[in-house]
Amino acid sequence: MNSENNISHRYDVLVVGFGPAGAVAAGMLGARGHSTLIVDRLTDIYDKPRAIAIDHEILRHFDNMGIADDVLPHIAPFTASQHFGAQGQLIRRIDMVPAPYPLGYTPSMVFTQPPVEAVLRRHAESFDCVTVELGTEMTDLDPQADQVVATLRDASGKSRTVAAKYLVGCDGASSRVRELSGMTLEDLTFDEPWLVVDVQVHDAALTKLPQTSAQFCDPSRPTSYIMGPKNHRRWEIMLLPGENPREMERSENVWRLLSPWLTSEEGELWRAAAYRFHALVADEWRRGRVLIAGDAAHQQPPFIGQGMCQGLRDVSNLVWRLDRVLKGQSSEALLDTYTVERKRHVQTLTGKIKAIGQMICERDPAAAAARDARILAEGGGKPPTITRQEIVPPIEEGLLAAAGTPARGLLFPQPAIVEGASTRLLDRFTGPEWRLILDGRRIGAGEGEAFAGEIDGIVIKTVVPEGAETVDPSALREKDGVLSAWFDRHGAIAALVRPDHYVFGAAQNVQALRQQIADLHARLA
Repeated sequence: MNSENNISHRYDVLVVGFGPAGAVAAGMLGARGHSTLIVDRLTDIYDKPRAIAIDHEILRHFDNMGIADDVLPHIAPFTASQHFGAQGQLIRRIDMVPAPYPLGYTPSMVFTQPPVEAVLRRHAESFDCVTVELGTEMTDLDPQADQVVATLRDASGKSRTVAAKYLVGCDGASSRVRELSGMTLEDLTFDEPWLVVDVQVHDAALTKLPQTSAQFCDPSRPTSYIMGPKNHRRWEIMLLPGENPREMERSENVWRLLSPWLTSEEGELWRAAAYRFHALVADEWRRGRVLIAGDAAHQQPPFIGQGMCQGLRDVSNLVWRLDRVLKGQSSEALLDTYTVERKRHVQTLTGKIKAIGQMICERDPAAAAARDARILAEGGGKPPTITRQEIVPPIEEGLLAAAGTPARGLLFPQPAIVEGASTRLLDRFTGPEWRLILDGRRIGAGEGEAFAGEIDGIVIKTVVPEGAETVDPSALREKDGVLSAWFDRHGAIAALVRPDHYVFGAAQNVQALRQQIADLHARLA
C-alpha cells in the first residue's frame, strides 16, 4: 500500500477511537511509556449520556490509573433494582454484595458519562509519549509482518500514512478497523427495539418517582427505570410492533410514554434515542498486529449495565499483554489468550444478560404470569434477591493455572490495609503488576521470594488480619479480614495475581505454589 518513504511517523501502538475504551487504553499505554497515537474522527466528546453504569472492577482500574478522585464527583451508588411482574407485584430484587466490599469500593455505581470521559481523555493526554489527533479518520490499514501501516485523513481532507507495531481498534459498533481487518460479528440472537430516555428531573418532582431503580416487566410495555447521579433519571422503554423508532424519539411521544411517572413541566429532556438492543460478538479479536476492543468487538443488551465495563475489561486485559510483548518480556503468542479470555467472558455474560432481557421482554400475558410465579417459587414464595456481582462471571479459560486450581479466573479481593491511624487499599502497596500475595499466617515473604523472583517485575507481599500472629514481621495488616477469609474459603496459602487483578491460581501448599510459578514462567516466555 505504502512505501517506507511515505510513512510520516512511527509508534508502538495506534489506537483508533477516543471513547472510554480508547482513552483508557491510551492512558494505560502512556503510563507504561509506550509511544501511542490515538485518533478519532470526531472533534469533541458527545455531550449526552450513553453508558450509565460501572462497577468496582472498573473503579479499581481508575484508582490504579490515579484518576479515581477525579471521577468520583460524577458517580453515585447504584440503588437496588426492583423487578415488578405483570400485575405490578414485586417479584425479584437485584442488589449488591454487602460491606466490607470485596474490592474496596462500592460494588455497583451509576455515573454521568461526559465528565467522566473528559477525565479519561485528560489522563491520556497527560503523557508525553501519547499523541492525540481529533478530527482524524483512519481510512485504510495495511497489516505487515512487523508493523501496521495506516492511512489517516484529517479534517481538511489531507491524508498521510503512519506505522505502528500494533493497532487497537476501539472505534465502536460500526468499527472500520474490524471491517478492514476482515473480522466479522457473530449474532447471539437478541434483537429488540427500545427507546432510551434521559431526563434531568426538577427537585420538586424527585419524590414522586420510584426511590430505587426498577424493571417493570409489564407485557403491555416492558420498561426499565434507572436512578442516575443527582437528578439524572433514565427510562428504557420497549418499542412495540408498528411504532416508528424515529417518530417515538419526538418529544411529544417521549412525554406521553413518561406520563405514568412525570410531566414535561417536571423535568428537562436530556436525550431520547431509539436503539436496537443487540447481542453480538466478533469471531476474532486479533489478526496479527491488529486487535479490537469495546463495542468494536461486542455489543450486548444493557439490562445490568455492563456495556462500558466490558470494553474497559477488554483494554485492561490487553494492555498488560502488549506491554510485555513490546518490552521483549514475552513473545507475541501471549496475545493469543486475549481473544480466548475476553470472547468467552463476553459470551457467558451476554448469555446471562439475554436471559434477564428475555424475562423482562416477555410480551405474552400468560407466559408473563408463569414467569412471575416461577421467580417467586424460586424465592420460596418471596421475591428472591440476587447480586449483580453473581451475574458477572470469572475468566473461564486462557492464561490461567490448570483446571481445578483454587480461585483460578476470579477477581482478586482488595482489603483495606492498616497504616497507623488510617487505611489504604492493597493496590497502593503493590500497583497493578504481577503479584504473589501470601497468607502471612502460614507463609512468609522470604519463602515466596525464593522461587518467584524469576517472574519479571513480580511484587511479593504477605497479608494478615489486624492483630493476628504472623510468621512474617513485614506482613501488611488488613482491617476487615476480607483477604484472610478469602484464603480460608479457598484453602489457600498464596495467590498469583495478574496485572488486571484476575487470579492466575491460588496454591494450597508450597509445592503447588512452586509448580504454578514454574507454569506461569513458561507461559509468559
